[in-house]
Amino acid sequence: MTPIGLAVVGAGYWGPNLVRTAQATPALRLEWLCDLDEERARAVLGPYTTVRATSSYQRVLDDPDVAAVAVATPAATHFDLVRAALEAGKHVLVEKPLTPSADESAKLVELAARSGLVLMCDHTYCYTPAVRKIRELIHGGEIGDVQFVDSVRINLGLVQPDVDVLWDLAPHDLSILDYVLPDGVRVEAVAARGSDPIDAGRLCVAHLSVLLSTGVMAHVHVNWLSPTKIRTTVIGGSRRTIVWDDLNPVQRLAVYDRGVDLAPVGSLGHDERRAALISYRVGDILVPALPEREALREVMAELAAAIAERRPATTDGGAGLRVVALLEAATRSVAAGGALVPVENGSEEYA
Repeated sequence: MTPIGLAVVGAGYWGPNLVRTAQATPALRLEWLCDLDEERARAVLGPYTTVRATSSYQRVLDDPDVAAVAVATPAATHFDLVRAALEAGKHVLVEKPLTPSADESAKLVELAARSGLVLMCDHTYCYTPAVRKIRELIHGGEIGDVQFVDSVRINLGLVQPDVDVLWDLAPHDLSILDYVLPDGVRVEAVAARGSDPIDAGRLCVAHLSVLLSTGVMAHVHVNWLSPTKIRTTVIGGSRRTIVWDDLNPVQRLAVYDRGVDLAPVGSLGHDERRAALISYRVGDILVPALPEREALREVMAELAAAIAERRPATTDGGAGLRVVALLEAATRSVAAGGALVPVENGSEEYA
């Protein structure tokens, strides 16, 4: 099959990773690296390359050999860049978040659907072997009903110049939540609080409590100021509990047969029922074997497959819209002192 022509837009922090993985994906052929600083783009590509560098986005869009564009620029530029690419008939992969606005994200999702084009969000963690296994365990019923989710993503820096910690780090956890939740379970509302203890002019620490349609709460803690880097997620089920420690190469994922069971109580009185209901279960720990695969290469392979098969990508524009709608609601909640705010904007249409 003829490789799909691709252009990467943005040669800053993430763009070079897209360049490297695109060049390692047989189904793609990298044609351009576009950046406002053309010399920076040339430096990323190196002296021995057939990939062209340019500062002209229009030049990229006018090239008939370019079938897809991968956008890795600041979030505030995403809407205009993605819209121009879709209007030019190009498929698009865009770095998270899809846009800074749910209304803008919805417009892009609608435009892609109307044009018959792939709009894919680079929710990279959804393509890691660990998160794919978590989805398999949840959707396969291995852990039973999801009872709670607790996620911690903290580290020292980088304080971003254009977004706060909510919009920088929380999209990872929220996109994972969107990906692994059982079919039919939706986010209904969010309560969030945050702080800026170093006077950076934006939130540096934040806590989100996300209410699911089943009544379950999912909690997310994000933080730029921690001297210790922690990347853990615990998903408790009625049968088993998943513990994911992304920084532990020896035991990245563990499934615990431990939890709290409710015993049948018959016609006991209220106080007796309370005492009799709860029993604790302590069982084995299963450590699944996970393949070693680079997530971003899987992202690139999925982009190529979605285009070739004319289907939505696993993390399509609808997934990006749902995450942005949740982030917008979280921002409103922070402004309201942590009030529970419904997640709206019709994102359910794209579930």
